[in-house]
Amino acid sequence: MTAKFRYYRPAILWALFILIICAVPMGKVGESHMFFPGFDKLVHCGLFAVLAILYCEGSIRRWDSASLRFAVAAKNTIVLISFGAFIEMTQKYFFTWRSGNWDDLFADCVGTCIGIFGVIVTANAIKHEKV
Repeated sequence: MTAKFRYYRPAILWALFILIICAVPMGKVGESHMFFPGFDKLVHCGLFAVLAILYCEGSIRRWDSASLRFAVAAKNTIVLISFGAFIEMTQKYFFTWRSGNWDDLFADCVGTCIGIFGVIVTANAIKHEKV
């Protein structure tokens, strides 16, 4: 079982990082003049794009393929969106100092799709590169 997850170690570590920073009380940080409205959504999108890239990279290595098959990409999308929903639910019901909302989940979904699309495009470009 451990050998199965060894390809996903970077993604798991990044997911733990996301979980930790989503659990930390932010206080009045969001009200700072240094951040623009929607900055939080941009952060969610970026964090999940990186998570999707790392997770897809683990899938490519695990299945020893040159690109990401559609079925694997669909499963990865479901797993990552479920993780985003889990974070929002824990923010709403467990970490009461944070608020889980639909906008953050939507940003997580957009970031996931951006990351997976980027992996698919890059892998196919490398696969079809002319020498």
